Amino acid sequence: MQSIQFVATTPQELQNQINDGVKTQLQEFLKHFAPIQPKEYLTRAEVSKMLSVDISTVHNWCKSKRLNPLGIGSRVYFLRSEVEGSLKPLNV
Repeated sequence: MQSIQFVATTPQELQNQINDGVKTQLQEFLKHFAPIQPKEYLTRAEVSKMLSVDISTVHNWCKSKRLNPLGIGSRVYFLRSEVEGSLKPLNV
């Protein structure tokens, strides 16, 4: 077995160097790490409530392509991020 000796290094200095190395590696990892957020799907009723409009308005916005509906069978869903992205600032 091979042994390593540290000459003129105190245990505290060694611990500090190890801690600094780990911090550097962790910071480098966090620069490239972006947690994946699960997509949140909303129903027509939830979109209606979120935007304080009637369900018929949500339907009309789908027909006019303001909202992008997704469906499974007869169920209609909307991605929350797309609904929020469809809102535009007003130039008042």
